[in-house]
This record gives sequence, structure tokens and C-alpha cells, in this order.
Amino acid sequence: MTSIVFMGTPEFAVPVLKGLLENEYDVKAVVTQPDRPVGRKHRLTASPVKKLAVANEIEVLQPEKISGSAEMQRVIDMAPDLIITAAYGQFLPTKLLNSAKIAAVNVHGSLLPKYRGGAPVQYSLMHGDSKTGVTLIYMVKKMDAGEMLGQTELPIELNDDTGSLFEKLSYLGRDLLLEKLPALITGELISTPQDETQVVFSPTIKPEEEHLLLSMTAQEIDWKVRALRPAPGAFFDNFAGKRTKLWNIDPLDEKTEQAAGTVVEVTKHILKVAAADGTVYQINELQPAGKQKLAVTDYLNGMNQALEKGQVIISDDK
Repeated sequence: MTSIVFMGTPEFAVPVLKGLLENEYDVKAVVTQPDRPVGRKHRLTASPVKKLAVANEIEVLQPEKISGSAEMQRVIDMAPDLIITAAYGQFLPTKLLNSAKIAAVNVHGSLLPKYRGGAPVQYSLMHGDSKTGVTLIYMVKKMDAGEMLGQTELPIELNDDTGSLFEKLSYLGRDLLLEKLPALITGELISTPQDETQVVFSPTIKPEEEHLLLSMTAQEIDWKVRALRPAPGAFFDNFAGKRTKLWNIDPLDEKTEQAAGTVVEVTKHILKVAAADGTVYQINELQPAGKQKLAVTDYLNGMNQALEKGQVIISDDK
């Protein structure tokens, strides 16, 4: 039976690991990130992958840093046939990759060579791509640069966000891996080098990239809102005097001569705002600093002073 060490952390990796178990591959151990504080009470919480491993009585290794750790040596000593990773979250040393008898492979959430790095799904949404997908690659020391073993595309729908795409891609990745594993194990699977001239990077999202700006069109605002949903959220620094996250908007087929940040239309249930290039968007859900998420109707009802058409409510000032 083919022995595997699986490395992964978030929900994206859970269907992949579950697929291996359901198909009776011999998962010897799971390597995942250490338990982290979660929520307002900062409760120490296990990763989704750890929870699945524990439920299946699989050995769990959780090094803070894999390189040079006792946990890395533990994997090397196991000498598994395969090391399989899916959103593990750390670079793997060559010594560790070489410990796999057959191969070390990664299930990556993009159509490589586009979007190498830690935030491929977010970048596909922020750039307004029409499709994304998953790629199965050999792991090498260079980030997401290994030869490709298979790839599957997925259209991006108008209402998709990072949460929905992660879920869809996790199952797509599971199916691609399970399809290719038999030929990989027998040595019959043919790999394809990535075209280095087509490489696009997608580094982990930084806090300063969560900002929404008046220079963005309605469509660009929608792309960023969906890219940063369900977390961490995209915000204007000054929306009616407060830092405010926008959680759900609709870019509209309307044009306006109003300046970006100006109220175009407001009723008890509707709030339309001007964006760059005369574009307009409707706000459906938002969250002022210190408040819960609010449907726009509840937000408007709770305003101390009614908003008016032509009123500038957004600025780039902090």
C-alpha cells in the first residue's frame, strides 16, 4: 500500500485529505500548522486538517517552523512513498522533499504558472479573471515552480468570493489528485514544465491592500470586496466619518457625473454611490468600525442624520 505524509492546514485541504482516506491510501502522518488563537476570546484552535486527522487517529505533527525541526526529521525517518501538500503554509526544505520515495507533490489553487504564491484565489478575483482552477505539480525548492502533472479549470461566477472559490477548488483539487495518483505511483504520469514567461505571483495579502480607494471603479471595488470575503474584508478609511467595511455590493449599469464617493440615490432601502470614471454601485451590506455587519436598510435606519443625494460620504482621508 502506498504510504503518504499529508501536509495542509485550512478547509481547502480537508477534502483532499478526506479523499485519500476514503480511497484507502495509507496516510502515515499529517503535518499542519500549530493551534492558533481564534475569535475575540483568543481560544486556541486546531486547524481543520488537524481535526480530521485526530478523528481518524492519524499522527499529527505541528512544527512552528518545519525547516530543521524534529518533526521534519520524523517525516524523513518515515521515508513515505509520497509527500502531498495542499495549502500547508510553509516552504519545505529540499532534504524533506527528497525523502519521498516516489515524489513530493502539491495541489495548488490556480492555473499555474499564473498566481504562484500564497493568495492565488484572492488575486484571481481582484483581477477580474473569468476562470481559475487547480494544478497538480511536483514540489521543488522554488515557490510553486515544479513541473505540472495535471490541471483543471473552473469558471468564476459573478457572485463568487474567496470563500466559495476555496470550497469549489478544494473538491476540484481532490478529484484531480485522485485521478492522477495511480499513474504517478506507477511512473507513467508525464509532467510538463511551466512557461516561465507567463509567471504571475500572488503574494499573501498585506493589511495595506485591504483599502478601498476613490480611484477605483465600481467593478474594481466589487472585485476587491469579493476577493477579501469572508476575511479579512475590504474597507474605506472614511465612510460617513468611520472606517467601514463593505461586504456586499452590486456594480450597476448606470453612469453619473457625480464625484466618486458621492451619494447618487438613497431611499429607506437603497444606497447608491458614485465610483471612479462615472461608475455607480449599490451597497447591500456594510460594517462600520465597532459594529456588526448590517444590511443597508438597517444601516440607513440607524443613521443619526439622513443621507442625501449629492452628499459626499466617502473620502480617502483617515
